[in-house]
Amino acid sequence: MTDFTDHVVATERGKVRGSTTQEVVAFRGIPYAASPVDKFRFTAPQKHPGWTGMREAVDAGPAVPQGPSRLERVMGPRTPDWNEEGSLTLNVWSPRQALEDEAPRPVLVWFHGGGFTSGSGGWDWYDGARLAEAGNVVVVTANYRVGQLGYLYLPQIGADNLGAQDQAAVLRWVRDNIASFGGDPRAMTVGGQSAGAFSALSLALDPATGGLVRRVLLQSGPWGLPPQDPEQAAEAAKEYQRLLDIPSTADPGQALRTLPAGRLLSAYGELAARLARPGNAAPPMYPVLGGAGIPQAWQQAMANGALEGKDLLIGTTRDEMTAFFAFEPRIQSLTRESALHLLADQFGPSAQDVFLRYANELPHATPAQVFTALQTDELFRNGALQMADHHAAGGNATYVYQFDYHPAQDPDRLGAAHCVELPFLFGTFDNYPDSPMLGTPSDTERALGRSFATAVSAFVATGAASDWLPYAPAATARIRHFRSTTRR
Repeated sequence: MTDFTDHVVATERGKVRGSTTQEVVAFRGIPYAASPVDKFRFTAPQKHPGWTGMREAVDAGPAVPQGPSRLERVMGPRTPDWNEEGSLTLNVWSPRQALEDEAPRPVLVWFHGGGFTSGSGGWDWYDGARLAEAGNVVVVTANYRVGQLGYLYLPQIGADNLGAQDQAAVLRWVRDNIASFGGDPRAMTVGGQSAGAFSALSLALDPATGGLVRRVLLQSGPWGLPPQDPEQAAEAAKEYQRLLDIPSTADPGQALRTLPAGRLLSAYGELAARLARPGNAAPPMYPVLGGAGIPQAWQQAMANGALEGKDLLIGTTRDEMTAFFAFEPRIQSLTRESALHLLADQFGPSAQDVFLRYANELPHATPAQVFTALQTDELFRNGALQMADHHAAGGNATYVYQFDYHPAQDPDRLGAAHCVELPFLFGTFDNYPDSPMLGTPSDTERALGRSFATAVSAFVATGAASDWLPYAPAATARIRHFRSTTRR
């Protein structure tokens, strides 16, 4: 039930009161699961006990425990706001009219990126108000456990793709509660960017959650990164316990649940430093193949028809990997010989041929720029097009975009970097005051954002992106390019 005057909504666990901004009502910081603390740390998400009286859903919940993002120099810094207590929350933006009439609106459940290591659905970067208003849709964002709390692989204590399990719990919460917020649980789009896109696709492919998903929005997913091998993940877990000085004879569950969250974070940072390799963007811990929520790699699941019948909108930015490499001295100092040495592990005997193909296409590029362009395709673009080709060939509605905007002043040569489309999608330009990837947006850029948001929200609402031809296999001319009209 909904109180139209105060915008009070009754969820399964208690009543919440939202706040109104123009034509949208925001409900922030709603728990979808119990706090993952004490005995609930490193376990599957548990039901929240609920609350009595009215919960003021005005402020977003804290981020889950995490260290700084690897992309702070690209996106801009954030003040740490994490707290394990109360971190499993979500946020809902509903058009005011959706709360006052009986016509349910389509729903977008959107998951943030951050390399499975950082991020929060409650950050102002991802405020869903403008997107909800643009498309007359309900927008949901959420936190999920990341890093060691989300992807430590110790199934014997319950630690099994916990971040993915959190995301599945979000979908179930939406299924059970979103009608009270004016949303239609039968018209759910699951989406996300980067790690969030990887997660969104996994939710759509997993038989346990796929039936809840009607449409899929995938922004810059790392499709060239296969799920982590269980043996590799188990080795990372052993090394992590050694860094925490947990004896091999100890009960790892008890030890890990009693350590301070800050100590868990610092050890994860040490592990990341030990495992870091030039050119490798993989985090120390991320979704494990065969674990909860990831029964198969996406290629196999799609070949088996797991995405059939669902509408797909997928895209990349033009220069994805500059976000990871532009400030990495080991990449920027590459020579042709050292680049080939790195590529040998990836391509074997064909490494030189691959490098030369890109070098010939970019005759004035440095070895670092050639390497960056090559890895953009390998990690992001090739997989996106492979997915789009397969899905369109099956007669499924498929739309593909490329985001080409780059700032006018670009001293670091970021181009259209990974994450650059986020302020355009959410219309949150002013929340990126120190972001080299964005620069200083003008009215032209804000208009581009409205165009992008309108297309995405139309897809959420109808399955068809506005004023945009559906993709056909290998029909690259049907890729929609989003760029500033004044900055090429």
